[in-house]
Amino acid sequence: MSATPITKTSDEPEEGRGPATPPAGGRRMPKEQRFGDAGGVLNVFSHGFLVLWTVMIILPLLWIVLGSFKTDAQIGGSAWAWPANWSFSVFGRAWDKGIGGFFLNTVIVLGFSVPLTMLFGSMAAYVLARYEFPGNRFLYYLFVAGAMFPPYLALVPLFFMVRNLGMLNTYQGLILVYVAFSMPFTVFFMHSFFRTLPTAVHEAAMIDGCSHTRAFFQVMLPIAKPGLISVGIFNLLGQWNQYILPLTLMQKQSGTDHDRSVLTQGLVNLSLQQGYSGDYPALFAGMTLAMLPVLVVYLSFQRQVQSGLSAGVLK
Repeated sequence: MSATPITKTSDEPEEGRGPATPPAGGRRMPKEQRFGDAGGVLNVFSHGFLVLWTVMIILPLLWIVLGSFKTDAQIGGSAWAWPANWSFSVFGRAWDKGIGGFFLNTVIVLGFSVPLTMLFGSMAAYVLARYEFPGNRFLYYLFVAGAMFPPYLALVPLFFMVRNLGMLNTYQGLILVYVAFSMPFTVFFMHSFFRTLPTAVHEAAMIDGCSHTRAFFQVMLPIAKPGLISVGIFNLLGQWNQYILPLTLMQKQSGTDHDRSVLTQGLVNLSLQQGYSGDYPALFAGMTLAMLPVLVVYLSFQRQVQSGLSAGVLK
């Protein structure tokens, strides 16, 4: 029985010889290119869109900051005129007009709502991602469905529920509502992240005698730190900028002097109270104070946010 020899084509180089001769016409095949290297038109369009998006974001922020250093006449005269007097006293005036109290209320609410959201959301996502039990997928899809439920549809029953609990215009009432409405996204995000974590680490911890609770808090949760930071930033931004929920639930009750309005409510109330004779520089200064903390937080943790978003894909 004779073996059939493998015949080489003219384009394949033989052993011990140089590279194959180029095809007829003297043209070599092009080298492999990275994706997007040849898409000049696509790159120009994408970069142009990013530049336009950056301008649309930076210009309003710059306009607000510059308005804080102007007078009422300058704001009414020209929107983009350069401030004539760079004085920081307007920020103190805005703080005295009530921005300080609204800022404190927001910090108190988010100081409890964001950690509780991260704790309960990560615990639920961990169980749904790492343990198989009857109803697992049903509970997961129930959380996912909650992320698609707009809060506007639940305002009326939510108001009566919180009122029946005696939690209207209280910190704990708004904290519980914030946690409930932030849980679906947190569970959805962390569920995908926990599924990418190595199973061998968890098994090694269980063999060493760890309980399920200790394995979660001391082993799995530190590994999931990039994902926790990412979803924590998103929850912080979403709850800091929330307006419709505190407007519904943080209403001053009759017979009480407690005003627990958060920052978004305070800015709107300050604008409405001023009317046509308002202190617009103080209003712009209050808006600057409101957006400054979230900008600092995001710019400080932007690398962690990017690594957390891509960790699930790279692992």
